[in-house]
Amino acid sequence: MTEPREIAERLLDLQVDFIVAEVTGDRFAEVIARDVEAVIGVADTIIFRDVVEVDQAKETVRRIVELIGGSPVLGEMVGALAPALYDDIAANNDYTLGDVVDREPVEQLLEKIFAMHQAQERILERLTESPLVATVASKFVDKLISDFMESNRQMANKIPGLGSLVSFGTSAAKSAAKAAEKATGDGTFLGEMAGKGAQFALKRTNNAIREMLRDAPVHDAAMEFWDLHAGEPVSGLRDYLTQQDLKDLALIIYRIALTTREKEYFGVLLDQGVEVFFEKYGDHTLAAILPELGLSGDDIAGEILRYGPAVVDAAKRNGVLAKLVRERLEPFFLSDQVIGVLTEATE
Repeated sequence: MTEPREIAERLLDLQVDFIVAEVTGDRFAEVIARDVEAVIGVADTIIFRDVVEVDQAKETVRRIVELIGGSPVLGEMVGALAPALYDDIAANNDYTLGDVVDREPVEQLLEKIFAMHQAQERILERLTESPLVATVASKFVDKLISDFMESNRQMANKIPGLGSLVSFGTSAAKSAAKAAEKATGDGTFLGEMAGKGAQFALKRTNNAIREMLRDAPVHDAAMEFWDLHAGEPVSGLRDYLTQQDLKDLALIIYRIALTTREKEYFGVLLDQGVEVFFEKYGDHTLAAILPELGLSGDDIAGEILRYGPAVVDAAKRNGVLAKLVRERLEPFFLSDQVIGVLTEATE
């Protein structure tokens, strides 16, 4: 008579073979379709906020951002991806910028920017409040006038008699500049004069700038600039920066994102995002949220079938799959309770 433990072991073998057959070969696709449908059916009976609390979700989102954002892989990928993208762009003459980005959303973006009058006025106000504006303006004016005088001198030297007259004027201006340098400690004679009134002048020109942004064909000029580039190959973008420039910019932006996520305020933003999500979708069932995310049962099953069979078949070939299944089932089939039932059945 067969011993109860031997029967249990034979049943275990049969169960292992059955499960392995379920998740491999042609049967795998049927099982995935069945189980995904069953899971979504269950999910359609569960309200999101009944199984997930707001505080739990906030903690999870923060943890995900912390783990993924600080991943060494992500940092290394940013540094490696930028040069790879640059090389691909440099070699790609098959697509134009207009093929990649539609003109309509670009135009809408520009229209919105030029229509943001409140932001424009605030920027102009803060610009005129900056003490550095006068310094920049004075140096710009000083450089502009110096270059203008030098250009005139070179042209005048080509005309008999005029060169000496321009030289006299230049010498007088230099003498005045030296006098100003002794009095003020720097050489921005004309620039200082302009600098003193720079902030006042900028404030007076705010209205003119506003009118230019609102009435002048700035939008048309911007779109004309876009159209000039839209018909050119994507590879032309590399004319604006080197491969090293792109890599440096990518790493700088990544660094900004990396350090920003560590700030307390960023956590507040994440928490607010979770609260908004709960307010909008908290009363949805888990299954009803999937279409809102652009997913369906077929999408989920399709992605599992895209990668699952190769992984499962590899695990089956090297014996890992059967071993894992056996480890999960063996405690049940060889338990005292099962052996006791089999003993009673064989008596």
